[in-house]
Parts: sequence; structure tokens; C-alpha cells
Amino acid sequence: MKAFWYKIINPGTEAHRWDWIDSPAELRLCSIRLSAVPPATATLIRQQCATLGITAGLLKGDCGEAGREILLQGREVSLRELSEMLKRSGEETAAAGRTILGLLRRKRRKGPGVLQLGRHRLPLGERTLIMGILNVTPDSFTDGGRYNSLPAAVERACQMAAEGADIIDIGGESTRPGYRGISATEEIARVMPVIEALKSRTDFSTPLSIDTFKAATARAALEAGVEMVNDIWGLKGDPLLAGVVASFGVPICLMHNRSSTVYRELVPEVILELQESIDLAKAAGISKDKIIIDPGIGFGKDLHQNLAVMQRLGDFRGLGYPLLLGTSRKSMIGKTLDLPPLERLEGTASTVAYGIAAGAEIVRVHDVKEMRRVVQMTDAMVRRTGGGSA
Repeated sequence: MKAFWYKIINPGTEAHRWDWIDSPAELRLCSIRLSAVPPATATLIRQQCATLGITAGLLKGDCGEAGREILLQGREVSLRELSEMLKRSGEETAAAGRTILGLLRRKRRKGPGVLQLGRHRLPLGERTLIMGILNVTPDSFTDGGRYNSLPAAVERACQMAAEGADIIDIGGESTRPGYRGISATEEIARVMPVIEALKSRTDFSTPLSIDTFKAATARAALEAGVEMVNDIWGLKGDPLLAGVVASFGVPICLMHNRSSTVYRELVPEVILELQESIDLAKAAGISKDKIIIDPGIGFGKDLHQNLAVMQRLGDFRGLGYPLLLGTSRKSMIGKTLDLPPLERLEGTASTVAYGIAAGAEIVRVHDVKEMRRVVQMTDAMVRRTGGGSA
């Protein structure tokens, strides 16, 4: 049996400052993935978890001799109790108990991180970073065609930077429901004039991200000086992208996505599929400090699934990577409030505040000026960043 340690998560506000090591054990939450678990042991683990209030998601249940794969999520004190129960239940289950206990003992203090984007060092965990959305497409779901000309796109990027965006994410292909895919050649033709124009300006220094899953587009953007890649397919859309990102040594955001909304167990499967993307990145040589994850609100999930993922955002912190949240103007908000895209400002603000409280380090938004205020106020409460005078 193999086990993979995620991270201890504190559901209290201190978690968002990475102070989990000093919190009481009964308040700490853990996510542990066990693989190659013998069927009988898997059954016993799930039975015991039910009595202890531990979520035991069966990720792979029909693996024959290879065993089963289980994601355990629960309070540290409950997982310790589970490990002791298993150690008393026979030799095979005792091994599982010892494995869980060993993982719980491997606690390490982790301070606030840094997101290195070219010459820019952005703090992770000290304050929430804002990624401004710039769609240079004719068919985006919310602002299609509005910034489709070079002057309009450059002006909008400069405006978002002035309003407080830490990163500008440039996309040349719409990903709205029912979108028409385009070639890398067409995508490059859309984004490169904007990238080159911004990089040539002496009065613009905000780091840029390229929103693409295509290796050719990413390479062209990175060669022009773009500092980050944002991939909506988590390295599963183009097998060459991971190598390109690794060769340039830039950060990448791995978003969860899939073509089906049918899940056996929603959150455990999303976590597992994100882990698959992380494994692809690491196998290609992308270092751990260059990886960001995104649970993929609005992608491969229906309304109720999106809301369920939001409710359990803290679980994704257990993967051990900075969390980016992209909910801006999305259909989850529109369907809940029965509003069109341009009237979803308040709904977006609610999700941003909730996401920060749940541990998101980066928020991807259209309305930078308004969301910066939401971020600043939420950070003052959650991260204790202070504020103005009384």
C-alpha cells in the first residue's frame, strides 16, 4: 500500500497565514490519499471512518490485485484515532494504521511563499493577489469583442494595472459553453500583438499570463516575455505544453477540467484529477514552487457541483499548492441570481470574499477596481493585513 501526504489544513482564519502548526490538533484538518489498499482493508477503513466523522472517498474501486484508492479527509485527532483502531485490527490493517500515523507525524512548518514572475516577486499568503482578465476574443461569454482591437486591449490592460491587478491574464480563445475551438495559429495572431505592445511600453510593468492550453501559443508568448501560463486543461489538453513551461521555468496554473459532469464522488475525484495534472507537471521538470492549482469553477461541473466545490474549497489546500479561484461573472452566479453576465458584480464579490476566507491566494476577475476593494476588506479580516486609521 502506498500513501501520499497532502497537507494539514486549519479551517480557522490562521490557516490563511500558514500558521497551522501551532493550532490545536482537534482543529486541524488533513487530506491523505491511500493507494493500493487491499479490498478488505478498504472496506474496514471506510466503516471506521463513518464512525469517526472522516470522509473516505473511494477514488478507484475496481483495481483487482492492485487494490483500491481512497482519499481520507478529516480532523487530525480523528485520523489518529483511526490509525490506532486499524493497528488493533490485524496485521494487514495495522500497516495502514502505521502509514497514516507516520504521515501525521511528518509535520513541517511552512511560511508564506513567493510567486516569482520574471523580476517580480509576489507574496503568497500575506495578501490576496488579483489576476485581471483580458479576453482578446470576438466571442467571450461576458465581454466578447469589447477588447478585440489592439488599442482597446492595451488600454484595458493598463487600466486594470492601475486599478491594482497584480497579473494580467491574456486569452485569445473563448471557453464559454459551446465555444468554437481555434487553431494555435489563429490564437497566436490574436494575443501576440497585445503582448508585444504591452512589453514594449516603458510605463507598463505588470507581469503577464497567457491563458492557453496550446504549446505553440505558450511558446510564442513566453518568448515575448510573458511570465506565466494559465492552462484550463491542467496539462491534459496538449502533451507538449508541460515541456515548454519547464524549459522556460515559469509558473503554471493547473485548472481542473473534464468533458463530463458525471462523478462518483465529486470533490475526491476533482482532487485526484488535479493531482494527475500536478504529476504531469513534476514529471516534465516543472518545480513545485512554479505550480498553482485552480478547482475549475464552471468547467466540467453543473450548478450544484460548482456550489459543492465552493463549499469545500478548503479541501484543495490539502494538495499543498497555492489556490487560484476564478468565479468572475460565471454561470454559477448567473443561474443562482438569475442575472446576465454584466450584472453579476455582487455575486462575484460574494464568491471572492468566500474564496479568500477558504484559503484562495489568487482571484481571477474582470472587475479589478471593485474586486480589489473586496479583497482588501476581506484580507483585513482574514489575513489581518490591517487597514486605514480608526
